[in-house]
Amino acid sequence: MPPYTVIKKRADFLSANRGKRFARPGFVLLVSDRRDDDPVKRLGITITKKVGNAVVRNRMRRRLRALMREMLEEKGKAGADHILIGREGGIEMDFALLRSDLHMALDRVAR
Repeated sequence: MPPYTVIKKRADFLSANRGKRFARPGFVLLVSDRRDDDPVKRLGITITKKVGNAVVRNRMRRRLRALMREMLEEKGKAGADHILIGREGGIEMDFALLRSDLHMALDRVAR
C-alpha cells in the first residue's frame, strides 16, 4: 500500500501550483501545504505531450511513481500535496540521478 493518496482533480493540481517549486532537469516538484488537519500526503503526477507519445509518458510516469513510493513516506511533508511534472530530459536520465535529484528536492522542502 502506498504511503500517499493520489490527486485526480484538476482543481487540486492548480491549487498546488501556489506552493513551493523545485525545478530539476528531469522533473519539477511542486509542494503545497493544504492547511487542513489531515496529515495524509497526496501525490499527483503529470507529464505533457511534449515529452513524447503515450508509451514514453507512461514509462516516465512509472519511473516517477516508483521514486515517490520509496521516498515520500520518510521525506514528504505531512498534510501537503506533492505534484511531479515530468520534463523532456527525464526519460533518458539515469534512474539513480533522478533519485538523487528527488532526494535533494524533498530535502529542500523539509527545510
